[in-house]
Amino acid sequence: MKRRIIIGIGVSVVVTLALWSYTKRTQGPASEKVLVTVSPAPIKGLDPIQSDDVYSAKEIAKVYEGLVEYHYLKRPYELVPNLAAAMPTISADQLVYTFKLKEGVQFHDNPCFPDGRGREFTAQDVVYSLKRLADPKNQAQAFWVIDGKIKGLNEWREKYAHAPATDYTEDIPGLQAIDRYTIQFRLTQPNPRFLNLLAMSSCYIVAQEAVEHYGAAFVNHPVGTGPFTLKAFHPQDGKIVYHKNPTFRDKRFPSEAAEEYQHMLDYAGQKLPLVDKIVTHILTEEQPRWFKFQRGQIDCMDISRDNIATEIIENRALIPSISAKGIRLFQVPTVSTNYFVINNAHPLFKNNPKLRQAMSLAFDRDRYNQLFHNGTATIAQSTIPPGLAGYQASYKNPYCEYNVDKAKQYLAEAGYPNGTGLPIITLDTVSDTVGKQHAELFQQCMKVIGIQVNVVTNTWPELSKKKQKKTTKIHAMGWIGDYPDAESFLQLFYAPGNPTGLGVNFNDGKFNKICERAFAMPDSPARTALYEQLNQMLGELVPVIYTSHRPYFALYQGWVKNYCWTDFHYGTEQYFDVDRSRK
Repeated sequence: MKRRIIIGIGVSVVVTLALWSYTKRTQGPASEKVLVTVSPAPIKGLDPIQSDDVYSAKEIAKVYEGLVEYHYLKRPYELVPNLAAAMPTISADQLVYTFKLKEGVQFHDNPCFPDGRGREFTAQDVVYSLKRLADPKNQAQAFWVIDGKIKGLNEWREKYAHAPATDYTEDIPGLQAIDRYTIQFRLTQPNPRFLNLLAMSSCYIVAQEAVEHYGAAFVNHPVGTGPFTLKAFHPQDGKIVYHKNPTFRDKRFPSEAAEEYQHMLDYAGQKLPLVDKIVTHILTEEQPRWFKFQRGQIDCMDISRDNIATEIIENRALIPSISAKGIRLFQVPTVSTNYFVINNAHPLFKNNPKLRQAMSLAFDRDRYNQLFHNGTATIAQSTIPPGLAGYQASYKNPYCEYNVDKAKQYLAEAGYPNGTGLPIITLDTVSDTVGKQHAELFQQCMKVIGIQVNVVTNTWPELSKKKQKKTTKIHAMGWIGDYPDAESFLQLFYAPGNPTGLGVNFNDGKFNKICERAFAMPDSPARTALYEQLNQMLGELVPVIYTSHRPYFALYQGWVKNYCWTDFHYGTEQYFDVDRSRK
């Protein structure tokens, strides 16, 4: 018995020393405020123009900034100036946007600049950054954001599509640096969402010197104007370490907030960022994340997709044994929709709506909601999520009911009675536990009507690449709105707009024409009516199999202050604080 006790003590000492050593390495000097976060997916890179997923955008927003951003604490969401000194003046015809820029904003100190000292940000940097987004040589995944919207930009892009080099000095009528601190955009047609697009990470501002200095390695050497700096990003590493930008401009914690965030105004007027360092661990499996969080080695983490959420949350509150540890739950509805995405360009699905409808009818959404969301999600009937104009709570998609008999009937009408003659359908998903479980449920549902599904697991970058190359048959994917308007979801199905965003490769002429009318309209009852029409058209054509609009759940330690997450603002860490006395 004595020997067992000694061994137990030895193990306890070793574990304690290991945790103490880990904490010292992670937190740094005692005077530093260190925020430890986690990404549940690998980061593809830190180049804004290649930003086409939430995980990369969150990291990019620590380093880079755009002209405008969403107010951190106001609801409904409100755009406010960021690198711009004020919101723009807009011409009477809604075509010309003129911004005055903040003066004295500095790019990060970096070897790409003479003597390693960052220079001042100017209007010419805006021109360069958006030209770079449009440059065909860069094959930017996010070009769709400005495609066709700025006068002369697409013509410039097409001119250099096959030329050996792109001339960045060539003048573009719709993209003008009027003077050092004035940038002017001239649009091809009125676009009520243009400012929302400028707030997206793909429109963040980069320095030409950094792009030219690092060349192809620029994706791993971010140089922005943001609140944190990063010497280099190493994709093979398990963590990313950011440091407070010593030359960051005088940006202050907001002095206004929605009612639910009034308690954060104790920080009003404090200079940002509030922490000295951020350590972001990349952990793709749920259990290691949860293990580190319980031991205080992670300060905050998203658990929206994790099985752990169904175990520790009851009636939208933490169970007592977890809350007693000082752990806090943050929850908000998300502006998001989850799908099993059908590749409508694939010959199997392209001209066979009956097959798509059969598969949608065979999927058990109630079981999906109970298994993976503990019944807290809203079952998706359409692409537009709750909270946006165009969403109809009363709308019931005829192909979102769970009806095995009808599914078998439609499968027979599609030419595959009981699945006879239908080739094996591959379903690509991410390789984490939750992704595999979602796919396995889909596989089980399809088996009931005679459809054989083979689940293929991928890292997130691998799945993203397959989606872009249109090589999947079906893949699991979710979409968080890029801005608070249903256009962000409808444009996923608008063929000329964002063909690779969701990887649906859907193209319907009538749908496209109605989109063009709706997208050019300001917010109005007439536009909402068109959004509802478009939403129901998608419901009938079934280019995707809808699953849910899930809530956002995150855990944070009691020593983390000002924790707030939004669908549209990824630079949130600059507002977080850490109480070192409690950590």
